[in-house]
Amino acid sequence: MNKPISRLFIVALLMFLALLGSTSWWTVLRADDLDHDTANHREIIRAQKIRRGTIFAADGSVIARSVRDDEGVYHRSYPQGKRFGHPVGYSYASIGQSELERQRNDDLTGIKNAITTTFEQLVGKAREGDDVRTSLDPKAQQLALDEIAKVGQSGAAVALDPRTGAVKVMASTPSYDPNTIADKGKLDAANKDNKNTPLVNRAVQFGAAPGSTFKVVTSTAAIDSGRFSPSSTVDGDSGQKFASRPLANDFNQDFGQIDLKTALAKSVNTAFANVGTKLGAATMKTYMERFGFDEKPQLDYPKDTMSASVVAPSPPGHAVSPTSRYVDLGRMSIGQGGLQATPLQMAQVAAAVANGGKLMKPHLTTRVVDRDGRTVDTISPSLQSTVMKPSTAAAVTDMMVGVVQSGTGTKAAIPGIQVAGKTGTAETEFGTKINDVWFIGFAPADNPRIAVAVTVKAVTGFGGDFAAPIARDIMQELLK
Repeated sequence: MNKPISRLFIVALLMFLALLGSTSWWTVLRADDLDHDTANHREIIRAQKIRRGTIFAADGSVIARSVRDDEGVYHRSYPQGKRFGHPVGYSYASIGQSELERQRNDDLTGIKNAITTTFEQLVGKAREGDDVRTSLDPKAQQLALDEIAKVGQSGAAVALDPRTGAVKVMASTPSYDPNTIADKGKLDAANKDNKNTPLVNRAVQFGAAPGSTFKVVTSTAAIDSGRFSPSSTVDGDSGQKFASRPLANDFNQDFGQIDLKTALAKSVNTAFANVGTKLGAATMKTYMERFGFDEKPQLDYPKDTMSASVVAPSPPGHAVSPTSRYVDLGRMSIGQGGLQATPLQMAQVAAAVANGGKLMKPHLTTRVVDRDGRTVDTISPSLQSTVMKPSTAAAVTDMMVGVVQSGTGTKAAIPGIQVAGKTGTAETEFGTKINDVWFIGFAPADNPRIAVAVTVKAVTGFGGDFAAPIARDIMQELLK
């Protein structure tokens, strides 16, 4: 072979290798990026030809379905409207997916793996999505939305089965109807509604001070560490100084030496500020992390749309940790002092106590079922962490029962069913008269089946007056 031909062969070979490398790069290594590129109209057209799987509630009712028009194009429909706007989200070819629709997109669109999908296309089989079955309860979900809206501008509620982590209720109000978020213009309009912020899922985003509901965490740390018992006494007088500032009890009431069980029932701030201070930052941090603080929830939900429950100390910019010297440990121990928690996190606090100290991973999905009715994936109960000893859980449960029987949470009582709970009232930037109110609890206390957290924003009053009755009604509905 002469030199010119050899050079030509080498050039042709190099060009072929470059072409092979380029096509491999774009069709294999960058395939996923191309599929999810908003400028890729081919993917949009392809998505419209796929029958997306149906999403079901726990009772078998349809939350989301795909309907095919005369031209063979599928359109997403949400028969229950606003009821499940936040936990389930939306899916439209032109704007993408959100929430559970996004998290379970591969299941819902039938993306099993590249080989299977390619083979099915070669043999002429249309690609179809699998169905997703959830643990969400329609009646309890609607009840939560309605009752929160009646008493406050906004709020959220989460209810879990403490034995499995299954989410029964994830309500956030104001909510939105996924049927109205069908194109970019409508989505942009909803995003620009800064007054109502309907697309914010307050159950898992932008935490707030949980107030005295956090005293359950402090009680757990106190008893499980062996430093205190429910009968241990601490100073409960109002006006004691923590971080060089006086801390008041409700109505500036003095309690003197008070035992821990009574202090929880009466929600004595200074008593639990003393407990947290004596335990120390390291111990509090250990138990907070066991409950799930300082990390995003392990929920089957897009991670970038959930907030971790953390301490945000003042001044801003310093270490976000209970052990930071900028954290007011006394106030953090009563659910203030820069502490920010989501309703899901506080429901998990109640659930861990209810489940004998074992915290289960929360999940919305129970099963994935193919078009032939075969279960292709089952979400089994999974342990997230062991928070405390069973004996500690029993002791804290007894203390929480006292809150509902004779303390600040009497409006959470259910006739014939023993309820364990804790109220919370967190002052806002608007002043002491307007509060964010909370309630966490579980029932039945002797054999817990439901754990719940409820918060209502910006109301004049206390958690026992506003949040506790909502939690009661949710638990009562779910225990039917």
